[in-house]
Amino acid sequence: MTDAPTPKPGILDIAPYVGGKSKIDGVAEPMKLSSNENMLGAGEKARAAYEAAIRNIHIYPDGRATKLRAAVAEHHGLEPERLIFGNGSDEVFALLNQTYLTPGDDIVTGQYGFLAYRISALANQASVRLAPEPQFKATPEALLEQVTDRTRIVYVSSPSNPTGSYNTPDEIRRLHEGLRPDVLLVIDEAYAEYVTEPDWETSFELGRTSENVVVTRTFSKIHGLGGLRIGFGYAPLKVAEAVDRIRLPFNVSVPGIEAAVAALGDEAHQKASRDLIQTWRPRLTQSLRGFGFDVLPSAGNFVLVRFKDVETCQAANDWLNQKGIIVRPVGGYGLPECLRITVGTDDQNRAVIDAMSEFAAR
Repeated sequence: MTDAPTPKPGILDIAPYVGGKSKIDGVAEPMKLSSNENMLGAGEKARAAYEAAIRNIHIYPDGRATKLRAAVAEHHGLEPERLIFGNGSDEVFALLNQTYLTPGDDIVTGQYGFLAYRISALANQASVRLAPEPQFKATPEALLEQVTDRTRIVYVSSPSNPTGSYNTPDEIRRLHEGLRPDVLLVIDEAYAEYVTEPDWETSFELGRTSENVVVTRTFSKIHGLGGLRIGFGYAPLKVAEAVDRIRLPFNVSVPGIEAAVAALGDEAHQKASRDLIQTWRPRLTQSLRGFGFDVLPSAGNFVLVRFKDVETCQAANDWLNQKGIIVRPVGGYGLPECLRITVGTDDQNRAVIDAMSEFAAR
């Protein structure tokens, strides 16, 4: 007996998720390039829909998100009844873990896989098995090697945060074929709209024809709605129905639904967001490499810069902060010698290049 309520075993062993910081002491308006947000913001149509929704915020949202369900299904060519909506795709991961994991089970993901997969798995008293990524990419062979009799879910990000790597359709297919049919394969495509590589494609079709594949997307990146927390999963009908039994009844908001529907129809904003990344991601990569820094290939809206050691990485982060620029140290992912830099606006990217040029010349 104790004299106070005690969390269940394992909860206090979980390292809480820490997002990219947004403030620098003494800097009124820093350039925040730490969270892979869309630096163009939300599109005009989404903002207008959000503002119009204010008149209805006293009303509970449609628990089935019917309007958004229909819009997503039409936009991506998916069956609406197979969609799971969440408070960001983070909640979709948490719901899947809560639905399928019991104490003693495990999940498998890449060594540098998104931390949200692990946190909710540990909260369900499951364990996490990490597949090595010596080339900063999760391979089907390495992931399958970690699968045990207690594995219930395998998570793969394509593209991956924070490394920027991605998996080809052949790699995803080999991974799926190597799994038992009772293991759920979750493919996180949060950065899908930014991919330009010709050997990448969405896994929606694999999800359509499989009984154990879930593909997730988010409105936080290309659509610029990170503050509204809207994500979805495309799942087998039995999976979607199981998750729906434990999903909170009103887990997506009225303004979020309206803004997300409008964002799907704002092709001009989506194009402008893609064009910005396609213009500046290679330019930023080339410039930083020209200063002597190791920049990993990225298919997302960010680049990962690897320094020669942890001390140099910390010094670079401090230097950028002094210039009013916030980037993301990724020591929490096991990459203490790396900084992740979101691709920003023209002026922000030029500021990063100027600052890193000065740092390299010190």
